[in-house]
Amino acid sequence: MINSGDTIGIVALAGGCEHHLIDSAVQNLEKLGFKVRLAKNIYDKNNYLAGSDSDKIEELHNFFIDPDIKLILNARGGYGAIRLINKIDYEIIKTNPKPFCGFSDITALLLMFYKKAGLITYHSPMACSDFAGENTSEFTKNYFFKALNNEYLVFEGIKTYKNGSASGILFGGNIATAVSLCGQDFIPDEDFIFFAEDINEPVYKIDKMFTQLFNIEKFKKYCKGIVLGEFLNVDNESWLDDLFYKFDIPTIGGFKITHAKEKITLPVGKKAVLENNVLKIL
Repeated sequence: MINSGDTIGIVALAGGCEHHLIDSAVQNLEKLGFKVRLAKNIYDKNNYLAGSDSDKIEELHNFFIDPDIKLILNARGGYGAIRLINKIDYEIIKTNPKPFCGFSDITALLLMFYKKAGLITYHSPMACSDFAGENTSEFTKNYFFKALNNEYLVFEGIKTYKNGSASGILFGGNIATAVSLCGQDFIPDEDFIFFAEDINEPVYKIDKMFTQLFNIEKFKKYCKGIVLGEFLNVDNESWLDDLFYKFDIPTIGGFKITHAKEKITLPVGKKAVLENNVLKIL
């Protein structure tokens, strides 16, 4: 649950942040009734990264430990999250659970936090991409707060690639980032529905990434269904459809899981059911 007056902590765990976007996001979140605290490295730049890994880890741990911070919102994606996964003290996260929110490169942390600490995380909008500026999406904000406040969520897909039903926890995110975890212990030990999106990837790479995951016996064993978001700027939509039609488990496309402005929020680790083109989060 997140309530007006609560403090949201904004962390920079991946790419470097633009000052004006952070400032705008803070103003917009304060207008919604929240207090905002910024990580000390929020404006740091280390080439393509938001400062040093050690500062990121320190602030991440501090934000989880601090009882006044009720939700941790990532500033942006880019690159940098997988540099942190073997340096994090997951016991701190396990003993101080709170919503942790982001998408894109932050997928690595969403999945690892669930696997290593049992934390329900949120594939969700972020500060710079979604809460900054004058025209933030009401759709995006609405589904963000619905998910955080455990409201009943039902989403209908647009395209059926493989009909059927599936149940399990929700698990997934940006597929390129999920694949970067191969070699880590990141796959759940339970049935799951895998959701995926990406941007600026050609079809052959999307094919390669799905194939890499399904070549892992554990992934193949526990993945019971696939929920497809948007694959923006793909080179050939027809080829992409051909790929998805070949999947042999229930596969539904057309969900607003995306890098685009309007996006839904999905809780990683929550039970869900996929049936008749509809995704229900229990």
